[in-house]
Amino acid sequence: MDQTERRILGQPLPVPTTQPKKRRTSMMSFFSKVSWTLRFQKQESLKNVFSILAERAQDPSAKKRHMVMRGLGTMACETPDKVIKYKKIILDLLVHGLYDPVSAEVIHESVKTLTIILGKIQGKSLGSFFVDITLQTRTLLDDENDNLRYSAFILFGQLAAFAGRKWKTFFTSQVKQTQDSLLIHLQDRNPQVAKACKTTFRSCSPYLRERKENSFQTEEDQRNPKLCRQLSHYHPELLQFFYANKIL
Repeated sequence: MDQTERRILGQPLPVPTTQPKKRRTSMMSFFSKVSWTLRFQKQESLKNVFSILAERAQDPSAKKRHMVMRGLGTMACETPDKVIKYKKIILDLLVHGLYDPVSAEVIHESVKTLTIILGKIQGKSLGSFFVDITLQTRTLLDDENDNLRYSAFILFGQLAAFAGRKWKTFFTSQVKQTQDSLLIHLQDRNPQVAKACKTTFRSCSPYLRERKENSFQTEEDQRNPKLCRQLSHYHPELLQFFYANKIL
């Protein structure tokens, strides 16, 4: 292991804006081959491509792991039909990247690519991946990195649309646990994050509805005082939306 690899393993490193010509050529060459294979080669060759990606997703180099996650996003954009066919393999790689123990860049790239992938497959047949993605995404909503926080809110809002009947109870519990983060980041220091949080809050609003067994309570009793106070002060339009839809 050379000194560069040791340094990468020791701490998260940002993706450099400029890279040595040789390395840039190597990266471009690799993904050109992947793209070409996806478009023209036989299915046996495509499986080999995923085998290579799976191997590189485990590489000690954070840069190589980051490259894999970005490459999966490129595949999703260029060949969505392949994403649908090989979604289990792809989701497994992305969830692995989502839980990367070293690199925030790998995690961020995984979040962005998952947003693309889930959009392509419309959240269908996610299975247990839904749980893994939701649990980790929820922890990223309070991340110090603005860009990662923004992407996490986008993904969490997307998950709200794909919970369905199977994961409704689970996702409801996650939204309830995330309620404080949603309130806090409505006033996020980054305007784009605050905007994404507001959109996600709306998407998650159905999961904040009171259950039927509480129907004997008065309307005032059903309302969450803390939530109402904060929304009334900072976002009265959201509070009005919740009242109109009988969420609060």
